[in-house]
Amino acid sequence: MTTSARTLLLLRHAKSDYPAGSPDHERPLANRGIREAKLAGDWLRANAPGIDLVLCSTATRTRQTLQRTGITAPVDYRDGLYDAVPGAVIAEINGVTDDVHTLLVVGHEPAMSRVALGLAGPGSHATVAQQISAKYPTSGIAVLRIEGSWRALELGGATLTDFHVPR
Repeated sequence: MTTSARTLLLLRHAKSDYPAGSPDHERPLANRGIREAKLAGDWLRANAPGIDLVLCSTATRTRQTLQRTGITAPVDYRDGLYDAVPGAVIAEINGVTDDVHTLLVVGHEPAMSRVALGLAGPGSHATVAQQISAKYPTSGIAVLRIEGSWRALELGGATLTDFHVPR
């Protein structure tokens, strides 16, 4: 059976605020983050295939980022994406069903950069990987192409094609 190409979008949450006494999980977006999350949504709608599903960390700043993007795809909020190691993020992706062709994951650093670079296999754009290695700023979006099922995705199993930082 031939499986169509899939698109994985890794969005780091937008710039967050640091209110006194607020636990890390509850930190909201800063004013800059509110603006940049909207720009991220605009870029995704203009440059990525239609999003079929979103996996989003349960942290306040990731939820607010997703809301401000205006993306209206179904959302699964996952505790496992908060403070996650790359293997945990990939495990969440591996659980996605194959009727999903474009998946958006909204998460945190350092997991987003490590997942993007870890999945990048043959054919990945070296300059894109260098950008991500140098810095994966808030609202950064990595775009990866996957041949095959989500369940089979493993390290080196994708092609890193683009990286955009909406400003």
